[in-house]
Amino acid sequence: MAIRVPRIIKKSSTSLEVPKGHFAVYVGEKQKKRFVIPISYLSQPSFQDLLSQAEEEFGFDHPMGGVTIPCLEDIFIAITSQFRI
Repeated sequence: MAIRVPRIIKKSSTSLEVPKGHFAVYVGEKQKKRFVIPISYLSQPSFQDLLSQAEEEFGFDHPMGGVTIPCLEDIFIAITSQFRI
């Protein structure tokens, strides 16, 4: 049985293209990195927790113009790599 790792498409912050069925988030505390992730992540409770943290810190006025998640990149990848989608 193979282990399926969810697909995170990491792109540079200069690329604005987002494939259908995905959305962009900015992750990091000081230096923000842009990730393009599947919309299916929205149904994951741990991802919803990250979004709640973003709402607490930024409200609905995100400094990067998109959803900014205030956690370390390594933590974000560790959390999203556990999703079974």
